[in-house]
Amino acid sequence: MERMHKLGLFDLSLKLKHPKRNYLPKKKKAVQPNHSPQRRSSRIMNLVPINYSERNRESASKENGVVEICIPEGTNPEVYTEEHEEHLGDCESAWELYVDGYDEDGNRIYDPIKGETCHQCRQKTLGQHTHCNKCELLQGKFCGDCLYMRYGENVMEANRNNKWVCPPCRGICNCSRCRRGKGWRPTGNIYSKVSKLGFKSVAHYLIKTRGTELEGSDAENSVAEEKSETSADTKLNRPTLTRASKKRA
Repeated sequence: MERMHKLGLFDLSLKLKHPKRNYLPKKKKAVQPNHSPQRRSSRIMNLVPINYSERNRESASKENGVVEICIPEGTNPEVYTEEHEEHLGDCESAWELYVDGYDEDGNRIYDPIKGETCHQCRQKTLGQHTHCNKCELLQGKFCGDCLYMRYGENVMEANRNNKWVCPPCRGICNCSRCRRGKGWRPTGNIYSKVSKLGFKSVAHYLIKTRGTELEGSDAENSVAEEKSETSADTKLNRPTLTRASKKRA
């Protein structure tokens, strides 16, 4: 130790040791708000951003029991005349939904060979389908559920009628393809909502609430008559609970 001291090794080691630094905490810079538009993926750049205020309004309407039907506007105005209303269909007996073309478990039976393609839902399924006596084309084929929910008609009654004409030939088809062809947006699945409002079908709702020639009190009276007639049908004939819905519950 003495020899190391004489050689100056202790002094050298002290010089090599770094003095401890007193680090001061860095001040965090305040984050400035970025007012530039947010970056979006090119895949969703052309999509309309979600408006969460509309979602909140929809949830509030559900809690209040208010039925709201929102169909986006298309490139052309959606209007109907008295002629369209005259072409609306009806049925003498109710059609039980989710039974025809379904198995015992309530699942729809799809068959690419024996099935028929419905013009409305585009599904190739088993079960009864309509046949148009005017065009005799594939556009005249509607499954029983679509014909009932979208047009208020019974497929069995339509097949017994040798003068039955399909909705496309009548100019009242509301399938997504036909609506896009007219510059209108698809309605989506709104049958349950129009039923709660008292309309027989989606077609009855669209035509009776978007008429041009029935203006003012005449239009209101037409809608009131539709609701009063359908309310009786709903209680007596039209099923409110189906086999499939019972199994899902």
